Amino acid sequence: AITATAPIGPPHPRHLLTSTSKMRPPIIPTALKALVRDVSPSLAQCNLTFLRREPIDIGLARLQHSGYKQVLRELGVGLIELPNAEDFPDGVFVEDAAVIVDEAAVITRPGAENRRGETKGLEKVLAPHRPVHRMKAPGTLDGGDALRVEKTIFVGRTRRTNGAGIAQLKAFLSPYGYRVAAVEVAGCLHLKSACTYLGGGTLLVNGSWIDPAPFRSLKLLKVDPAEPFAANALQVAGRLLFPSCFPMTRDKIAKGGFQVLEVDNSELMKAESALTCMSVIFSQLRPAGLDAP
Repeated sequence: AITATAPIGPPHPRHLLTSTSKMRPPIIPTALKALVRDVSPSLAQCNLTFLRREPIDIGLARLQHSGYKQVLRELGVGLIELPNAEDFPDGVFVEDAAVIVDEAAVITRPGAENRRGETKGLEKVLAPHRPVHRMKAPGTLDGGDALRVEKTIFVGRTRRTNGAGIAQLKAFLSPYGYRVAAVEVAGCLHLKSACTYLGGGTLLVNGSWIDPAPFRSLKLLKVDPAEPFAANALQVAGRLLFPSCFPMTRDKIAKGGFQVLEVDNSELMKAESALTCMSVIFSQLRPAGLDAP
């Protein structure tokens, strides 16, 4: 089920980003794309770190995932459906396999060894859209630990992401003008379990799971204490997709002036996931000065 807590009008205009390099033409976002992958029949065998295993209704999980994809379509996002990965229980959580910025894509090396096969074939998918970099051992990094705020990439140091992975991401993205800042995370799986960027200089955060010091320049909107897992929201085309099971935090976000679309992902959350986990959203770009196709 998807409901709106604010009127839905035309998407807010996106700020036009330009490259800082004199060697590269300015970049103009034109249309949003999203990598997605269907729910594996083996989802119930997913990796769990901080949650107790519960039975998962695969049919319900697939229904909720279909609803998630539908709201992306309704917001104008073109879906790039990755091949089914039935042998990978966590394959639906595609965010962990790649970090994509306007200028480049980085294929990660997931921290869970049994997930590394999920990145197979991604270079072929991403190459038409971006220059592609690939992480190597001993570096590990899950995309759920990489949070972009303008030209800064905050990266959680977690059980899935190590110092070597953070260093590789910095080496890949620094030439494009990005600053990479490490953040200590404790008590949850990923950095984006503890915080997500809502836009407008505002960070939704569970401060008990991260050190807030690296985010001192941002306004911190704290989740309701009764909803510790409510710090994950997905910003798409001027809206915020948000789990329907966290009404108190939802109300706080709406009072902050954000347009919230509620999405039911309760069954998928049993696999220690969140809304950002199920897609990698990026802009389809064209060089400035060229007519759109």
